[in-house]
Amino acid sequence: MIDDYIKAEKKGERTFRRDTGRGKYPYLPVLDEIVSQTDVSEEHVGLVEVPIESIRGTKTKGRTEAFASDFMPILDPSSEFAMKWTKLYDSAKVDGIREPIKAYEYMRSFYVQEGNKRVSVSAFLGVQTVLADVTRLVPKRTDDIENRIYFEFLDFYRVAPLYDISFSEEGRYEKLASFYGQNLKKVWPREKLEDLRTDFNIFRKAFKKDGGDRLDMTTGDAFLVYLRFYGPDLMNVDESLLHDRIKKLWDEFVVSGDSDSVEIVEHPQEVEKQSNVITSFLTRRPSYSKKNPLKVAFMYERAPETSGWIYGHELGRNYIEQKYDGTVITKKFDDCATDEILRKRIDEAVKDGAELIFTVSPIQMNETLKSAVHFPEVKFFNCSVNLQQNAVRTYYGRMYEAKFLMGFLAGTRNRNHRIGYLASYPIFGAVSEINAFAIGVSMADPDAEIFLAWSSVKDFDWKQYFKEMDVDLISGQDFIKPKEASREYGLYRINDDGSISNLAFPLWDWGKYYELIIKQILDGTWDDDPVDGTKALNYWWGISSGVIDVILSPHLPYQSYKLIDLIKQAMERNELNPFYGEIWEQGPKKVKGFGTPKLSNEEILTMTWLNDNIFGCLPIESELNHEAKAAVEVSGTLEE
Repeated sequence: MIDDYIKAEKKGERTFRRDTGRGKYPYLPVLDEIVSQTDVSEEHVGLVEVPIESIRGTKTKGRTEAFASDFMPILDPSSEFAMKWTKLYDSAKVDGIREPIKAYEYMRSFYVQEGNKRVSVSAFLGVQTVLADVTRLVPKRTDDIENRIYFEFLDFYRVAPLYDISFSEEGRYEKLASFYGQNLKKVWPREKLEDLRTDFNIFRKAFKKDGGDRLDMTTGDAFLVYLRFYGPDLMNVDESLLHDRIKKLWDEFVVSGDSDSVEIVEHPQEVEKQSNVITSFLTRRPSYSKKNPLKVAFMYERAPETSGWIYGHELGRNYIEQKYDGTVITKKFDDCATDEILRKRIDEAVKDGAELIFTVSPIQMNETLKSAVHFPEVKFFNCSVNLQQNAVRTYYGRMYEAKFLMGFLAGTRNRNHRIGYLASYPIFGAVSEINAFAIGVSMADPDAEIFLAWSSVKDFDWKQYFKEMDVDLISGQDFIKPKEASREYGLYRINDDGSISNLAFPLWDWGKYYELIIKQILDGTWDDDPVDGTKALNYWWGISSGVIDVILSPHLPYQSYKLIDLIKQAMERNELNPFYGEIWEQGPKKVKGFGTPKLSNEEILTMTWLNDNIFGCLPIESELNHEAKAAVEVSGTLEE
């Protein structure tokens, strides 16, 4: 009926006026005007179900001005075009659209060669997909992020031919595959592909019904967030439960969809509530005492005596117990080696009244996040940095500052211009520590060379490597295991007789760190929403906050003490930073020039390049041991 065309034409006119008012091209985009045939290669895909929402325009100019940008018609109802559209619409209501359209796909968007009216009618009828004979235009590989994501999609499509699921960041197709026990190398079994298709369609329907289209993210991004919390098999999830879960995850969707969603907090006062006399009077401050203590739980993967890292946190927990003498009660759980056990321990802690929970490893983040959504009244922290999670705040130290100081010291104390650096995991922040050390060395000794080794690489003898490289001055592990006492930590020298002399070591003052966080809660200055709830908060405190320091050997000359103290004071006043000014990476290749500002926090945390005086490279994931792989999966900057 012509009345249906008139309704569609009115929708098209609204879209046309809206686009025109916003200065946007109001007609269908034309693929031939977007891409040159010389810049792409063609491959025939065949018949596939194409999402209507992914059809962007037409292949050639043709009838493009007969439609608004949403494929709704805009020609006069008395036109021949309107008659043909109406006839097709009447037929489609009874029999559906039988004949497939012909379309070109470019960068996951589709452009119609034959069948514009079929797309228009299908869109007006609310059909989700249309059958299309597709030819793909493949662009040349570049370093552009959209291009890299597209080629990852192509890897996914060749093993799981679905067009529906799109992502906004690299690595997400691989993560999606892992939830279904698959990868991007082998063709998926038919049943796994159907499971994914069914799960995604169920989620998409619910997500859109709950307003997901209002978020600046793809439905695929939101689906991946959901899978991280609740896993696949949505067929067996009650519809009301699914909507309830989506509501609980809303803040996580917001954060995941915002590419600028991580707020790096460099100083404690940045997350303190700003109050005045009126707000202080109106806001009831929590009152904690020995009769009503603040209960805090610490979740460790294993016993503190088996790990120098955990032992440092345990010293911090003991400090809090002594500092607050009953006003704050802490409890440790030192057997949280798996997600299942961690979940049980968190449940126990919450049942016991814990209001604040710390998990001390990035490996524990996934389960911490799930628990934080489940217990929104509890404050959760995970010891990691630069992760996009709204429900969990993360905390870490700017250890690169300490490594810079130690590097400078090493540059003044080396004998043969050769220094070793033993790194652990290639996670966020680790590469900046390596580079800060190397830059510190080079400022004191421009001829020095840094030999890099990784303790987390399988079947690699780093001690033998340093010996072969004639290295006797080494920056080793930051901590010693209480049960395996060794002097091979911090900055140390291997003497001619094989004995070890320690020159300095970095200090993580976890007691101070936990005190600064807990003090905000006790004083009532804790801000539940310091950045309006749209960002993930990452505490990244350093020397200026007193949570990071360097301890020097008493056997060093007083000149070394004086020099390091001067440098540290300049860093505390923000007058000196290793990543200020001219920097060169391996190659050599200039990172930035003389007199330029320091790198941003994001650039420091996510750097994957190595300074030009470093010999060595970053490991690939397949080289890492099991524990390192688990850490990299959550908080790593490297991929296979």
